[in-house]
Amino acid sequence: MRITIFSILLAMTTACDRPATWTGSLESLLASQPERFGTVTENPDKYRVQIIYAQIDRDADNKPYFRTHVYRVDPGEYFYPASTVKLPTAALALEKLNRLDLPGLDRDTPMLTGSAADFQTEARVDETSPTGLPSVGHYIRKILLVSDNDAFNRLYEFIGQQELNESLRRRGFYDTRIIHRLESFLNQEQNQWTNPVQFFNGDELVYSQDAVRSKASYAGLRPELLGQAEIVDDERLERPKDFSTKNAYALLDQHNVIRNLMFPDSVRAGKRFGLSEDDYRFLYRYMSMYPGESDIDAYRDKERYPDGYVKFLMFGGDAEEIPSHIRIFNKVGDAYGFLTDAAYIVDFKNNIEFILSATIYTNENQTFNDDNYEYEETGLPFLKNLGQAIYEVELQRERQYQPDLGRFRFPDRD
Repeated sequence: MRITIFSILLAMTTACDRPATWTGSLESLLASQPERFGTVTENPDKYRVQIIYAQIDRDADNKPYFRTHVYRVDPGEYFYPASTVKLPTAALALEKLNRLDLPGLDRDTPMLTGSAADFQTEARVDETSPTGLPSVGHYIRKILLVSDNDAFNRLYEFIGQQELNESLRRRGFYDTRIIHRLESFLNQEQNQWTNPVQFFNGDELVYSQDAVRSKASYAGLRPELLGQAEIVDDERLERPKDFSTKNAYALLDQHNVIRNLMFPDSVRAGKRFGLSEDDYRFLYRYMSMYPGESDIDAYRDKERYPDGYVKFLMFGGDAEEIPSHIRIFNKVGDAYGFLTDAAYIVDFKNNIEFILSATIYTNENQTFNDDNYEYEETGLPFLKNLGQAIYEVELQRERQYQPDLGRFRFPDRD
């Protein structure tokens, strides 16, 4: 059995001639694999690397226990979270539907977004939707399958900036702020405003929500300066970029959101998301689905959307195919030279499960908005090799009880 497993690993990567072994710490693991990690570990401060790895063991009743290992984790060391903020936003959008609890209102109810100001845009159709209409559920599909930015913006507008951030704080995510739309040029004040939204069941108006302005500011309390220069309106400005008005989502918060969603029973009731079992199954399906498996025709182009398109850990974001017995429940982000992935990874064939979260910064010239980042040369290979190294460790790790992973399987697919 081991020979077969390691044959699979060798086919997945040529980065290392020997599988990684665990001696108790991430630091020693990275140091023992210089051919995989030497470039980064020689100067981890430069790359602002942070890693969290949770080993999961089960008892005889299948209850999970977590042993967490960290490398350079510091909530005070800022990194731009990019699209990773979409996952808690998706969960809170489902929670808001549940809280409204209105007849005819669910995740598939058509959601039409209006405009109450000249800086806002409407969304009344969605060509990728089977019905041609947008909905919370379809926006979440688009977020989890291909990390669609507009889909996130519409959920941000549905929830509202203040409700979104206060909901996160109530769950203990104090090192997170989600305060602006993505791929948008709105200023801080404009992002405090969110659009009017209406839900229709046929011609019947099910729920209407006016434009809302956040009464509080969630921006950073002090400047968060990075880099040496920034391109603004095609002009190079020789000064650091201030990220204090940008989103923030600390790696520990990302890791704990994954744990909260995948293992809600391991979290105190008051800290869980207000989701139904059907909501969890919906999220699990699309967090772990590959674009080509979906029923969205636009995502079936394997050349544009390979299996590994939004799977940085283990598969580097570009793997054409991923072994069918491996599923990754995750959310990635990449922007301004930062690459981040937080994932619950399972291997149904070998009964392996673990949570791995990591971020890395690749901006050699310390200039923002010049589209000159070392994603392909440094960042993605690091995350790919890290995921594979931890997977190799997990293959060798002894477990007293084998996990029952049925909660995360979909018989029509896996």
